[in-house]
Amino acid sequence: METTDRKLKKSVRVRLKKEELKKFKQANKGRLGAVTASLRNVPTSPRKMRLVADMIRGERVNLALNILKFDDKHASRTMEKILLTGIADWQALNEDVNLEDSDLFVKEVFVDGGKMLKRLRPAPQGRAHRIRKRSNHITISIADANEDNKNVEIND
Repeated sequence: METTDRKLKKSVRVRLKKEELKKFKQANKGRLGAVTASLRNVPTSPRKMRLVADMIRGERVNLALNILKFDDKHASRTMEKILLTGIADWQALNEDVNLEDSDLFVKEVFVDGGKMLKRLRPAPQGRAHRIRKRSNHITISIADANEDNKNVEIND
């Protein structure tokens, strides 16, 4: 089969691989593990966003939403939106499972540095100080605690 793959154009091989992946996802719908949601180029410093990410890492989804809703940090609003997006993505993949019955938790959250806008600010005696306006990329993964336990039992 490898010889036939080599004869095909790269674009055709990529298309076939995507079709196989799509069929696999449809066959395993509802049995997928964690769902990942991401947001790129958020105009907040990664250091400030990591403080918020550390608060909800490993928490149940309901508790994490409450923490973010009543926290007064500006980054909490953005994190709450991406968490709601992750929950909606999980529900779209698991239509047959009731959201209230599932035991969703925040499996992992990580914040990476994004683009940095560099500006100059005038300083005394003709000098200039550089100002770095940082941004970040957020990735959040949501999973069902019950599903993770089933996977562990099957693998053991």
